[in-house]
Amino acid sequence: MKIKHVVLLFMFSAFYCNGEENEPQPDYPWLDDMHENIAQSVQDSAIWFDDFFFLDGVMHQETAQAEARIRLGWEPRTRSLNQFQNRFRVRVRLPNLKNRLDVVLSDYDDETELGNERLGQDDNFGDKDRLNLALRWRSRPNSGFSHRIGVGRGFQTFVKSRYRNHYSLTTDTLMRVEGSIYYYSDDGFGSHFSTKFDYSATAATLYRFDNNFYYRDKTEDWLWRHSWQSLHQFDEKTAIISGYYIEGLSRPNYQLNEHYVSVRWRQNALRKWLFYEVEPFILMRRDEHFAPSYGLALRVEGFFGHT
Repeated sequence: MKIKHVVLLFMFSAFYCNGEENEPQPDYPWLDDMHENIAQSVQDSAIWFDDFFFLDGVMHQETAQAEARIRLGWEPRTRSLNQFQNRFRVRVRLPNLKNRLDVVLSDYDDETELGNERLGQDDNFGDKDRLNLALRWRSRPNSGFSHRIGVGRGFQTFVKSRYRNHYSLTTDTLMRVEGSIYYYSDDGFGSHFSTKFDYSATAATLYRFDNNFYYRDKTEDWLWRHSWQSLHQFDEKTAIISGYYIEGLSRPNYQLNEHYVSVRWRQNALRKWLFYEVEPFILMRRDEHFAPSYGLALRVEGFFGHT
């Protein structure tokens, strides 16, 4: 296990609170202490950063807010048992700038939503060194347009503009559209376009068809990803997501490089902010001659912040 994984695991286990013997305590009280410590830490950082934009004589009723999302995952599969995927994302909202500016720190590119990732992503297309620190600006808090400037992909400086919106096609069908263009100091220009169709079959069941296309100067080709998903919520704490994902490149020709089939069980447990996932999957890759590789992903995810 890599050092950063050990550090994160110890971070989740190092906080422990010994309560009074005569007072009733909830199960696993160290979870509450850990959550409070992390939440307060990110909140203090948000207030400290927001003070940079404070104007003398201007009173603000709203306090800066921060939220953090941390996920630890072990995703072994046949032929590759040492598969770990740990992710974090911190967002700070700054009321001193009328909530038009956010600070975003993450170790993944948010073009791919956390929780909708597959395994075996193409490392040559920039899936490593994803640490991003950026200022995100909107002309209005609810605007579909946003702009970023920051550092990412191996400490390259970048600028990015994105448009995101959704449209109701019918009472049960929703289409989400997103397009972005960006420039990295080493990789050059790139773009991303996606369309997502959601169909609500029932109040508890949703079907999703997701399409993504990426282009970057560094590779001079397009990477495409398509997925079909079925999402079913059993109750407020339990859901299951079944999916089929494919991925490929446009060069040297438009070819399929990967199949991925999975069933993900997601459960809210012990606390409202804590989740775990169990996901059996089958992965078939071109560089492995499309021989099936069977795996089981185990993940723990926590949400931290004062709202």
